[in-house]
Amino acid sequence: MHSDLESDQVSAALPPALETDGSRAARKDEHVDLALGQQGDGAAHNEFDDLDFVHQALDGVDAERVDLGVGIAFGAGPQHAAGEWHWETPFYVNGMTGGTDRTTRINRELAIAARETGLPMASGSVSVALDDPDAARGFAVIRAENPDGFVMANLGVGRPASDAPRAVELLGANALQIHVNAVQETAMPEGSRDFSSWISSVEQLAAASPVPVVVKEVGFGLSRSALRHLSDIGVGIADVGGRGGTDFLRIENARRSAGEYAMLAGFGQSALASLLDAPRNAPTLLASGGVRTPFDVVKALAAGAQAVGVAGAFLAAIGSDGASGGAERLIALVDDWKLRTRAVYALLGAVTRDDLLATDVILRGRLREFCADRGVNLSALALRSEARRP
Repeated sequence: MHSDLESDQVSAALPPALETDGSRAARKDEHVDLALGQQGDGAAHNEFDDLDFVHQALDGVDAERVDLGVGIAFGAGPQHAAGEWHWETPFYVNGMTGGTDRTTRINRELAIAARETGLPMASGSVSVALDDPDAARGFAVIRAENPDGFVMANLGVGRPASDAPRAVELLGANALQIHVNAVQETAMPEGSRDFSSWISSVEQLAAASPVPVVVKEVGFGLSRSALRHLSDIGVGIADVGGRGGTDFLRIENARRSAGEYAMLAGFGQSALASLLDAPRNAPTLLASGGVRTPFDVVKALAAGAQAVGVAGAFLAAIGSDGASGGAERLIALVDDWKLRTRAVYALLGAVTRDDLLATDVILRGRLREFCADRGVNLSALALRSEARRP
C-alpha cells in the first residue's frame, strides 16, 4: 500500500500496472512539498498540549544523573530470537521518503545526521525500490552513509510476504516497519479500498521477516482493539502513529480537484490517546505523530511509549531539497533536543524513562474526553506518584 513522512511515509505506491514509475516519483516529491507546507502548523494546538504534569517543586534531580537510554524489547519470530535493542536516546528519525533524486538527497542528509548523533533511523516505504531497481539508491544511501547505525526498513501492508526479506536486505536493516494507512488510502486518488486482508498480510510479512517487525500507523492512531489484534498474531512492537502531525488525509485530499474527503478531517486518535487507551497485553509501544518538541517526547514516554519517532520537525531542519548542509542543521537540532530532554527529565525527578511512569499527569480537552469515554482511570493518572510513596 502507500505512505511516507511523519505521520509518516511519502508513499509506497500502487502496483506498476496501475501507476507508472514517473507518476509515483512525482507523487513522492509532491508529498514532501505538502508535508513541509504543514510544518507551518507546528505551533498549532494538538493533543500533546492536553497533557499536563503536576509540578513537584522539591522532587527534581541532577541532570547529570539522567540516563536517556531506552530498551526496546521484542519477542521471538520464526527467523529471529527474542531480545532487546538498546538505544542511547528515547527519540529516533522516523520514516520519511526515498526513491527520487530529491528524496535521495534528503535521505543522505538524514543518514549522516543519524550517524553523527547515534539516532536510530527508519526509511520511507521501499516498495518503489522493490518494483523499480533504479529507485533503490534512494534507500541504499541510508546504509551507505550510516554503516553501523540502527536502521529500519519500511514496507506497506498488502505487499507479498517475499518482499519482507528483500526490504531488509536492501538496507541491511535491523528491523522492518510495516505501515498501515487505511485513512490515507481512502482519500488517495490511486488508493485501495479493500482492507479485508490486512491482518493476514501483517502476519505473513512478519513471519517472513528475518528481523523484528514494527507495525505502525501513519497518523491516525492504533486503537485498543488494533493493538490486541497485533499482539494476538505475535507482533512484538507497534508505533501508534497518531493524529496531530503530518496529515495524510489533508495531503491526499489536496491532490483531488474537488477535495471531497475533507469530510473526514480530524479522523482518528492522537498518539497520546492511543498510548493511554492501550491494553495491558499490547506490544512494546513506540509513538509518533505531532511530536514538535522534546517536551512532547517526554509526554509520550510518560504516557507509555518506550521511544518516540520524529519526522516532520527533523525534515524541516534538513530542508525541502536535501541540499548539503542539512545534516549539520539537524545534528545541531538533535544535540539541542538531547539537552532539553535531559533537562525536562531532571525537572520531573526522572533519572530514567521508567521513572516518568510515576509522574502525575492531568488530562484536558479532547484527550480527556476520549480517555474518560474509553474508561481510562483519570484519577489514577493524576495520583501515580502516590503509589510509589512508602
